[in-house]
Amino acid sequence: MTDFRKSVVYQIYPKSFRDSDGDGLGDLRGIIEKLDYIRELGVDYIWMTPFFVSPQKDNGYDVEDYYRIDPRYGTMEDFEELSREAGKRGIRLMLDMVFNHTSDRNQWFRKALEGDEKYKQFYIFRKGKAPGVPPTNWQSKFGGSAWEYVEKFDEYYLHLFDVSQPDLNWENPRVRQEIQKVVKFWMGKGVKGFRFDVINLISKSAYEDDDQGDGRRFYTDGPKIHQYLEELNAATFGTDAEIVTVGEMSSTSLENCYQYANEEGTELSMVFSFHHLKVDFMGNEKWVLVPYDFRKLKDIMFQWQTSMAEHHAWNAVFWCNHDQPRVVTRFGDEKRYWKESAKMLGTVIHCLRGTPYIYQGEELGMTNVDFRDISQFRDVESLNYYQILQDKGLTPEQAFQIIRVHSRDNGRTPMQWNDRWEAGFTDGTPWIGVNENYRYINAETEQRDENSVFFHYKKLVELRKKYDVIAYGDVQPVAKEHPQVFAYRRTWKGEELLVVNNFYGKDVVWESGLDLDGYECILENYSGCRREGGVFTLRPYESAVLYKKA
Repeated sequence: MTDFRKSVVYQIYPKSFRDSDGDGLGDLRGIIEKLDYIRELGVDYIWMTPFFVSPQKDNGYDVEDYYRIDPRYGTMEDFEELSREAGKRGIRLMLDMVFNHTSDRNQWFRKALEGDEKYKQFYIFRKGKAPGVPPTNWQSKFGGSAWEYVEKFDEYYLHLFDVSQPDLNWENPRVRQEIQKVVKFWMGKGVKGFRFDVINLISKSAYEDDDQGDGRRFYTDGPKIHQYLEELNAATFGTDAEIVTVGEMSSTSLENCYQYANEEGTELSMVFSFHHLKVDFMGNEKWVLVPYDFRKLKDIMFQWQTSMAEHHAWNAVFWCNHDQPRVVTRFGDEKRYWKESAKMLGTVIHCLRGTPYIYQGEELGMTNVDFRDISQFRDVESLNYYQILQDKGLTPEQAFQIIRVHSRDNGRTPMQWNDRWEAGFTDGTPWIGVNENYRYINAETEQRDENSVFFHYKKLVELRKKYDVIAYGDVQPVAKEHPQVFAYRRTWKGEELLVVNNFYGKDVVWESGLDLDGYECILENYSGCRREGGVFTLRPYESAVLYKKA
């Protein structure tokens, strides 16, 4: 049985990973082509974002059919071959399940719109407060009202995301039974991991106006969420001890996550939380340009690390995914100290308590894309907010600069395989533009260079498997108040680890005050860790991992 605490997960966004047939869209056969590359990195699981039949209004997170593979990605035979070939390499598959909502083209919703009362009850329909006035003032996470009017019924349906993504009614036991059938189907295909999209939004507490205007308090970590997860666990993945699960928790609380991912619990293996990735927001507002808050970043990460450990709950630890900008641009220096900062940021995450997730291209140090026109973007959220920001009084140029920094498309540009045509992603025209820096940031180049970002990530994966202290140790924050250094200790059964990181592009002398006698440096991003006793002289974005066994 694979221990998920010693495991590393590699996330693939299939649409942008590798196109095997030249149509400009990545596909399952493209993933098969690159399994040896993934094996070389050393990871244990591949998490793939949805490849089910979908109209692609939200890049596959609008599922039309949970049982069929979208032809643009391949066939069921392709999936079965991928599963077999990954298995031969010791890699398991983790599927992304979207159960808060479906596509409006899902047969359940189509039947609902036809007036079939059974399927109408699969969704959340409500009367308006008055003619032309939605049931509540809740806002969609993609902008605008979270309610869409259906004239035929003189009712509105709830969509917390795009208008084409109606929310499912989990209060209905038939809905929960259908969800269980879907999970069992893919378990039958040999799937050993599930990632559940915005799963903590499935229980709504009430349908009332919100004085904050967005409605989040009525649908986040709702009153029956733990009941629903326990029920799903017992009926499906909980029957197979080898299956690993992770829940994406939107605007969640620590207290709920203690329960979601408790090692003695019956809900999920681990959770994704995003509080640490809101440190360049203004309050809860994403679409602004402000510097990130380093002290806040440390405070949030250490709070989650120590509190989850105290409550015997497990984190997924990560910087990047398909919904986030590239971390080396966000918290590092993609120009002057690109390689050093990319390695440092990888070290911070991979030595923490929790299962690390690597998002495709992160192991190469891929950066945000330098798009120059809004027409180059594809993300529905970004395009919506480009207009919303202008409606609020910003100029097109001001709105565009904000989109460039925060757009999810920064994480969705094609994987950079080599320095040839379209970075080796496709023989055709890619669905979204390739980042122009592929000429020097690409897998082929980095696999030949043992000083590359790729080899640093490979070593990080190896360290987790080699040293139990990384997988199982506790976490003790160090230098919590330091304005430049991110450092922590790990301890476990006579093993000790100290992880030291300079988060800035300038030298710093850090007097740790620690007795480091007997420690050896087992990983660094510069040549030669400069320290005398407990005093470190850190270069820009320098990172060092020191180890001692009693």
